[in-house]
Amino acid sequence: MRIDVLTIFPGMFAGVLGESIIKRAIEAGIVEIRLSDFRAFAKDRHRSVDDRPYGGGPGMVLRPEPIFEAVEAVRAKGGPEASRGILLTPQGRRLDQALLRDLARERWLILVCGHYEGFDERIRIGLGFEEVSIGDYVLSGGEIPAMVLIDGIVRLLPGALGDPASSASESYSQGLLEYPQYTRPVEYRGMRVPDILVSGDHGKIAAWRREQAIARTRERRRDLLDAEGAADR
Repeated sequence: MRIDVLTIFPGMFAGVLGESIIKRAIEAGIVEIRLSDFRAFAKDRHRSVDDRPYGGGPGMVLRPEPIFEAVEAVRAKGGPEASRGILLTPQGRRLDQALLRDLARERWLILVCGHYEGFDERIRIGLGFEEVSIGDYVLSGGEIPAMVLIDGIVRLLPGALGDPASSASESYSQGLLEYPQYTRPVEYRGMRVPDILVSGDHGKIAAWRREQAIARTRERRRDLLDAEGAADR
């Protein structure tokens, strides 16, 4: 998979891309991640990518020219293969596990990080990219949301995780929150691992985990059960 990120702050991605699962996936050739600074496509000597909004108001708005030209340059280098474009913006579809699974099936993604007061509307109209938000709140820019998107996608790619079953049992993967997890020691400060987990009976363990996942979801995120019409499952 290839992911291109267009941003005015490419340096923000160094730590995220250089550690843990994403680093290993890059080194293994599972994913290729390229960073492009759309300041490189600005025309003035100050490399300006923003300007005051027409009609007045606070802040600055991202200009269309450098972003359009950056996207076109990235696509030109990518050859004939089709790409799927994403604008990271608080006005977009809220990110969830279903969308991450959908995006993980793509061969090539282009992520455009907003900043300042947002995008000139012609960027939304002209590029026709999907808009994605990581939640109902506002950050300083789209860089952190892009990192969230990348992390969520990469861990779903075949070979990215040491155990292929890991992502299948995580919260939201089955429409439920994950069941409680335990490891050694069996007892710590008066708190014991449930006997069923050390019983060796894998059938009963699976049933217990399922029951616990449903109970935890009902307690903490009832909306997930209700969305599936499965409050009593």
